[in-house]
Formats: sequence, structure tokens, C-alpha cells
Amino acid sequence: MFLFGLAGGVGFLVDAGVLYLVKGVLGLYAARIVSFLAAAFTTWLVNRNLAFQARKSGVPLHKEFSAYVVLMTSGGLVNYILYAWLVTVSALVAQHPVIGVAVGSLGGMLVNFATARFLLFKRHDG
Repeated sequence: MFLFGLAGGVGFLVDAGVLYLVKGVLGLYAARIVSFLAAAFTTWLVNRNLAFQARKSGVPLHKEFSAYVVLMTSGGLVNYILYAWLVTVSALVAQHPVIGVAVGSLGGMLVNFATARFLLFKRHDG
């Protein structure tokens, strides 16, 4: 769980960074979708090589990544709903969307850990 949290921390930095890079062009809501996808790719790389290095999915990399994104979508929905709600109801969060990213990330983390651990990276090496 610690390594998954570490991957989530790296993902949070990517998520927030990409959001701030593209929010001026795409707006707060569409930019969040782009930033989520960038964070999902990043956390997939970190999780498969660190957090779940002793577990394998048993499928080719492109299928593993596709499955990871699909599975992370459940946590991503929790994440995005919390973010969008906070951006909508709080002027502070609309001005500093990183707060919404942080709250959403925490909300989706447990869902994402369970889906990654029990549905994707379920096979032990060896």
C-alpha cells in the first residue's frame, strides 16, 4: 500500500502539473480529463514496476495498460466527481484547482488500489 501511495503521489504531481499547463486552453473540466489520463499512464508505469513488481497481469503491455485505465476509471470517476463538485461550489478551489485534485485523488485512491491489486496485478511471479 505504501508503494501504491507513492505512485499515487507521483501521479498527483503529474495530474496537477498537466492540469495547470492546459487549463487555460481547455478550461477546468476538460483539462482535468487530460490530466487524469496523463496521471493514469504515469501511475501505471510506477505501479507495474514498483508497487506490484512481484505480481503480474499475465497479458501483453498494451492490454495491461488498457485494462489499467478501465479499472482506474472507477476511482477516476470518484476523483473527478469530487473535483468537479468542489470547483463548482468553491471559489477558492476554482482559483486553486490543485485543492480539488488533491481531494479527488484521495477519494479515488482506495478504489484504485483495490481494483489494481485484486483485479489486474493478481498473479504472483515465480
